[in-house]
Formats: sequence, structure tokens, C-alpha cells
Amino acid sequence: MRLDRLIENAINANCRGVISFGMAAGLKGNLVSGTCFIGREIAYGSERISADEEWAARLMVRLGNAYLAVIAGVDKPLIEPSQKRALYEATGAAAADMESHVAARVAAGRRLPFAAVRIVADPADRALPPAALAGMRADGRTDPAQVLLSVGRDPSQIPQLGRVAADALRAYSALLRCHRRLGPGLGLIDLS
Repeated sequence: MRLDRLIENAINANCRGVISFGMAAGLKGNLVSGTCFIGREIAYGSERISADEEWAARLMVRLGNAYLAVIAGVDKPLIEPSQKRALYEATGAAAADMESHVAARVAAGRRLPFAAVRIVADPADRALPPAALAGMRADGRTDPAQVLLSVGRDPSQIPQLGRVAADALRAYSALLRCHRRLGPGLGLIDLS
């Protein structure tokens, strides 16, 4: 099922907002994995969708060490550093992901507040090896069998894959810390 339909189906009468919460590719050259961004605006092609200012401000206060920035939406993974550099130059976005633009559109269509919290998983200077892409499922999870098949065909990608895995682990740990700090209302409402 497409992401927009999944989000639409998850929205019920009690829904107070839509948040895009997850990993991103770094687009600026000086970012390291684990860097946290709060979306001020989502850029997708010529489209720009602003995040809810009050929600973004609450996220900044709760997270403390996050940066407010433009996040770019993309339809497929950015594999090469040159792709990341080009998108940064075209949009000024600090990070990019494949979900925020979809979530922002759905929220706008439903007239719901929108926010985005994204953690850099792969820095701008990091290329993704074929094994990382082979193991990427449509739902965002990893398919270990496909990763192993790709490594079996080309073992020379193991060092690069190890660096990607270390970056992803650092980013995932940062994402969990953000989730704990925001609590169950994810900064929109206080449910504690």
C-alpha cells in the first residue's frame, strides 16, 4: 500500500497532527550521522510545505540539540555524494528523506498540523553500497538475506557496508533518544 494511503487510513477523529519521524540522508557536507533536524519546511521539486511553527518550536525546546532546517523530499534513495550535493544546491535543504513530503501533503489536505523530526543516517560524503540498497524493503525495514546475497556477489563492499551500518546504528540510537524526550504526544500534546 502506498504511504499516502497508509497515513490517510491511520488518521481518525482523535488525530491532532501528522509527524514524519525517522532517518534521513545528510545533504550538507559537515553533518555526521546522528544529527537531528526538525523540519521548518519540506521541499519537493518546486513545492514547499511549511511545518507547523508552534509544534516545531516545542520540538526544538524538548530536543534541545536539534537544528531547524529545510528537509527535501525524494522518491528514491540518494546513492552518491554528488546526488546529495546537487539536491543541497538546488533546495538549500540540510537533509532528505522519502516520506516527509508525502506526510506533509496528507496533513495539508486534512488541515492538520504537520511536523518532521529526521536524524541523519548517511552523511553527505557517504555513498551507499549496492548491498545497502539490495536490502532495503519497501516498508523501510532491512532484508538481511538480500544484503548477504549482494555481499556474496561482491565482497569488496564489506568495509563500506560496515561504515554504513555504524552510521545507521548511531542514527537509530539518536532517534530513540528523541522519541523518549518527546514522549507519547511527540511534542504536539502532553500525554505524560
